[in-house]
Amino acid sequence: MKLHELKPNEGSRKKRNRVGRGMASGNGKTSGRGHNGQNSRSGGGVRPGFEGGQNPIYRRLPKRGFTNPNRKEYAVINMDVLNRFEEGTIVTPELLLETKVVKNLRDGLKVLGDGELKVKVTVKAHKFSRTAAEKIAAAGGATEVL
Repeated sequence: MKLHELKPNEGSRKKRNRVGRGMASGNGKTSGRGHNGQNSRSGGGVRPGFEGGQNPIYRRLPKRGFTNPNRKEYAVINMDVLNRFEEGTIVTPELLLETKVVKNLRDGLKVLGDGELKVKVTVKAHKFSRTAAEKIAAAGGATEVL
């Protein structure tokens, strides 16, 4: 194959439709906009959310509360997940990503106290629930806040 023999795949490149270029083109005269009406005019049409004068949905629905744009969202794991590691392992967020325990760390890792811990491990995370910290300590492990 040579450079001059290269061609795009069949159907991968589509010619743009040039409207208003004569009747033979199939899109002459009204350029596919039909006859008269709001949408046939230049600058015509309605704003987004407009429902023809009917009260629009964004006005019909009640609005309440507030969504904090700066909210932190943590990747969460429970105690029983830590049982898969061997005695004395230092469990870090990076290790959990490698072993595919968590898919995405988001804003950090939080360890919750659901389940039983049977191995002695050191856990490094951004947050611990009170019960999680107690259970890790009871199993002989340690917690470290990052």
